[in-house]
Amino acid sequence: MVVMRRYTVRGLLIFWLFVLSAVAYMDRTNIAIAGAAIRDELGIDNIHLGWVFSAFLVGYAAFQVAGGWLACRYGPRWVLAMSVLWWGVFSAGTAMVHAGLGHALLLLILIRTALGAGEAVMYPAGNQFVAQWIPVAERGRANGWIFAGVGAGAGLSIPVLTWIVSRHGWRASFWFSAVVGVLAGLGWFLLARDRPEEHALVSREELELIQATRMTEAARGTDGPVSWRQAIFNRSIMAMTLSYFMFGYVAWIFFSWFYLYLAQVRGMKLQSNAVFSMIPFLAMTVCCLAGGSISDWIAMKYGLRAGRCGIAVVAMALTAVFLAVGVHVRGPYMASLILAGGAGALYLSQSSFWAVTADLAGERSGVVSGVMNMGGQIGGAVTASLTPYLAARLGWSAAFDFAAAFAAVGGVLWLFVEPGRVQTARTLLVGTAEPAGRE
Repeated sequence: MVVMRRYTVRGLLIFWLFVLSAVAYMDRTNIAIAGAAIRDELGIDNIHLGWVFSAFLVGYAAFQVAGGWLACRYGPRWVLAMSVLWWGVFSAGTAMVHAGLGHALLLLILIRTALGAGEAVMYPAGNQFVAQWIPVAERGRANGWIFAGVGAGAGLSIPVLTWIVSRHGWRASFWFSAVVGVLAGLGWFLLARDRPEEHALVSREELELIQATRMTEAARGTDGPVSWRQAIFNRSIMAMTLSYFMFGYVAWIFFSWFYLYLAQVRGMKLQSNAVFSMIPFLAMTVCCLAGGSISDWIAMKYGLRAGRCGIAVVAMALTAVFLAVGVHVRGPYMASLILAGGAGALYLSQSSFWAVTADLAGERSGVVSGVMNMGGQIGGAVTASLTPYLAARLGWSAAFDFAAAFAAVGGVLWLFVEPGRVQTARTLLVGTAEPAGRE
């Protein structure tokens, strides 16, 4: 990637978005690690615990488009900094809930909903930054780095948070997450600017490269701002939103239930569980970086449709195979490794979703990617509650088979996506293609 070959300001800021992404997913993973202790303290079952998991995702999904609009209106620097402070407040609020409070379960659900609303800004604002700072040829890899933070934050935090919970209780893990988040947000505010023209450290060469991409997009671009209706009813965005619903459903099985699945179903002890629960998230990190690089390489060599859509179709098909096979393997260690392969394969497609929305929407990418990400988080909210229900009624094998089917459908939906076409308002609305020579 150009940004990584030598020092550039955009490379530094992409790395800091990787850090914020990791912190965001540490905030989400800690509820799964602390889930058993919270469940026992509040005297609830897994289905009610699933409500707590879903509450975060309901808030997260509901505020995706609003978060994207805020990033478009006020810029990703301030919006992300304020949202990270919000994360810290409500992570600390989670730690304050205890069984002695009246309606403790309801209070916990409300706090997790508020935390989700605050975190909703993260990726739409990140995509707004990408549209302003990153040339098209680098967007796959830039998004690969941002979303590698998902696996890194979730995976590397598991042993740390498990140790904190075992030594100091579950509340300490949330205090730890709150402090780390506030420090990361402060770093972003000091380092970032909304546009490269505003950053004193951007060299003339770097600025010219970024502006050249903007001029190319403007020449091919929209005849007005992307409206709410255009964002929602564009054919490609609708297909990606539905596919991202499937993506979110599969991903959140790992974020919400994989740790408890290994303990309760596969019988893993605490230490083994901490190690094997990391593997899916480390696979996500590696495959997210690889997927972004492969996507950009294929797009440069064979065109955007092959580079963006092709890798997404293959990745989600592989995910379906890994999940369907892994859950039926008898040995717990081999099963966890194969299922981890499914998580990694899924994240090969991650950068395609976000690179295409940045290409399609330009300066309105915060709103458009918010629409798409809302679909993904609704999928996550569904799996957080539906998975324990399916597991209780039909068994865990059926729950994973259901997810495998969703992954396969998500891959098929990418066949309906037209990537990289910065379309006019008319073609955005009806989904017709620009002339082939303008890709």
